[in-house]
Amino acid sequence: MMNTHQNTVPILIDRAALRRNRSRADRLGPVDFLHRLMADEIEDRLAEIKRSFSRIAVVTGFAEFWSGVFPAARVVADEPELDLLPGAYDLVIHAMALHWAEDPVGQIAQCSRALQPDGLFIAACPGGRTLNELRDALTRAEAEVTGGLSPRVLPMGEIRDLGALMGRAGLALPVADQIAQNVSYRSLFHLAQDLRGMGEGNALNGRLRHPTRRKVLMRAAQIYAESHPDPADPDRVRATFELVFLTGWSPDASQQKPLRPGSAKMPLAEALRNMRKPQE
Repeated sequence: MMNTHQNTVPILIDRAALRRNRSRADRLGPVDFLHRLMADEIEDRLAEIKRSFSRIAVVTGFAEFWSGVFPAARVVADEPELDLLPGAYDLVIHAMALHWAEDPVGQIAQCSRALQPDGLFIAACPGGRTLNELRDALTRAEAEVTGGLSPRVLPMGEIRDLGALMGRAGLALPVADQIAQNVSYRSLFHLAQDLRGMGEGNALNGRLRHPTRRKVLMRAAQIYAESHPDPADPDRVRATFELVFLTGWSPDASQQKPLRPGSAKMPLAEALRNMRKPQE
């Protein structure tokens, strides 16, 4: 008898909804302060490398903004299959889109394959603590008012997990770091307006397909104001945006290699003893 059962992985992201959210943001006039912060950070990192890049690709859902930052770059959409040429670029930037990837390691692996030897990969995306205040307020309000929960805020990766993806994708010398940006808003509703302007509204596949009850939203706004006031102005609320930056290199023989285990000239214990000896 044929087994017709198939193991299927649940789809997390509704790509059609994500495209609608981004198109609406373009029509509203995009709220791009996170993009500007990330662009400044990326340019600072590139300046520290002291190396020129002439064949650049940018993967993003916000082509107009990033084309302005890197006018000579080839900008491609962050679709599951990236329109990148294998081995064609010395720099690939994944800009403000990795958190919406159904398969983030697959996205990084495609970027890795598109790099020339000793080419640089940089990704910038929100991390796990982003919007933790909003997540808390909505969860508590919905549970209190309806007795249930629905997916409302995209789960975002922790820096350690995101950093580990680079090695899995075949990149060398991986580095992951983060900065936290606290933003002050008049209320939950003003934060929600900014999220719509960013194209970062709810595009989860399991989201509610009807408007949220007004009572849930009003209670969430109340919880937000009570639990997460802006320390500088208690009449406002605070929103956290954690920005994660990933860098890695396409492997090349010229790159520095880690020491082989056991190759140190002095045992660690002896080195530590020498460090503790008083100076004569």
